[in-house]
Amino acid sequence: MPSSAQKTSGLDVALAMWRRRKLLAILVFAGTLAGALTITASLPSVYRSAATVLVERQQVAETFVRTSVTGELDTRLETISQEVLSRPRLQALIERFDLYPKLRRGVSPEAAIEQARRDIKVELRGVEPMGGRGVTVAFAVSFRGQDPETPARVANALASFYVDENLKLRGRQASDTAQFLKVQLDETRRRLDAEEQRIGDFKRRHVGELPEQVAVNTATLERLDAQLALNANSQMRALEQRGALTRLLSEGEPGGVADSLDPAARLDRLRLELAKMRRLYSDKYPDVIRLKAEIAATEQQLAEAPRAAAAEPAGVRAQSSLGELDAEIRGLKSEEQRLRRALAEYQRRVEAAPTRDHEFQEMSRDYRTTKELYDSMLKRYEDAQVAQDMERNRSGEEFRLLDPAVPARMPSAPNRARLALLGTLFSLGMAAATVMLAEHFDTSFHTVDDLHAFTRVPVLARIPRLVGTDDAVERGRRLRLAVVSVPLGLALIVLASYHVAHGNEQLVRILSPGGS
Repeated sequence: MPSSAQKTSGLDVALAMWRRRKLLAILVFAGTLAGALTITASLPSVYRSAATVLVERQQVAETFVRTSVTGELDTRLETISQEVLSRPRLQALIERFDLYPKLRRGVSPEAAIEQARRDIKVELRGVEPMGGRGVTVAFAVSFRGQDPETPARVANALASFYVDENLKLRGRQASDTAQFLKVQLDETRRRLDAEEQRIGDFKRRHVGELPEQVAVNTATLERLDAQLALNANSQMRALEQRGALTRLLSEGEPGGVADSLDPAARLDRLRLELAKMRRLYSDKYPDVIRLKAEIAATEQQLAEAPRAAAAEPAGVRAQSSLGELDAEIRGLKSEEQRLRRALAEYQRRVEAAPTRDHEFQEMSRDYRTTKELYDSMLKRYEDAQVAQDMERNRSGEEFRLLDPAVPARMPSAPNRARLALLGTLFSLGMAAATVMLAEHFDTSFHTVDDLHAFTRVPVLARIPRLVGTDDAVERGRRLRLAVVSVPLGLALIVLASYHVAHGNEQLVRILSPGGS
């Protein structure tokens, strides 16, 4: 079949190439494999040890105590990691455990710090909920190095630093929160005091004009109106008496004068007025007190009337009563002016009440807003103090070293079996590529078919290669040279590979999966 023939032809070509180039292929394969296996065997072992840190949640339920330390755990871990990877922290770690002595001596301290950053690894471990993102319950801090003991000690030191730094960070954040809230609370307290002082000054300036005093002012206006009406009645009565007394005196009727000055009639009138006043006011009201005094004086006058009538003429008594009426009228007019001034003042207060009410409402609204803010700040400050005490007592979320790092029994890198297999495959590929390249640059004819493909001139005969004495000598010399040079070349390849790989931890990281 054509396909079988073509396949057989291809196999024949490959076998022919192998027969011609087998020595070259063996040499390339042996040299490459020797180098690859030497590198695999000479690479230093890298050990990685990890310490597991457990994240213990807040021990007191947030229903009773709400923590003031906010922020996601992952964010806090990243913050602590940046502190761990800072230059001063890594420099102290390197000096403490004498890490990377060759890098520090040969390159620079910065190279050692960068290498330490690459060797430290933090892995979060959590549980996956039914929906949403997972919850971190622990994390592992690992370190890698060339001996089993040092990575374990460094990993434990890093884990301890995470535990201590988390306590400091949470305590500092709780303290800063409480201090910030205290400053804000003091500022709000000052604003609240200022608002209270402002309201107090407003009430003192506008006493009697405040909204809550409108009812009292209205009642006072009604009382003053009633007093003014009584005052007007009293003035009319006094004026009528004075007019009557004046007419009697001008007409010269002593008997009429005596009748008009009858204390009994006057006493009845005063008692009637007192009864009216008591229906409106209490006994402590000034007009009530005045009427009582007049009634007492009139009663005393009645008691002394017989003696006075005998000792004093009617004309003299009339003049005295006329003076008393004039004094009473003047007192009533003075009382009227006082009442009218009081009416005007209370009327002004009632009219000013809406304006004062608007001003007072604005100040009260500012006061209420400030008071609500102060109450809210006070509660948050008290919660922050409780949270701060909780952090001091280590009752909040904290890290605990769950599983300390132990020296690794087996190196984490390199994977020598994998590297050996890859080196073998690479050596085969190099041998095949070298054979193909040699065939490509070889311009000689190896078969009759090659000659037919190159020219149309017919081939008349095939002459085998004639080996003479000189050819045999040359062939022996080349064989002796090969016997000497091939082991020497392999030795050089092995030495060079050993020199490259021995102690080259960076090469281990490059050849390891996920290495840097």
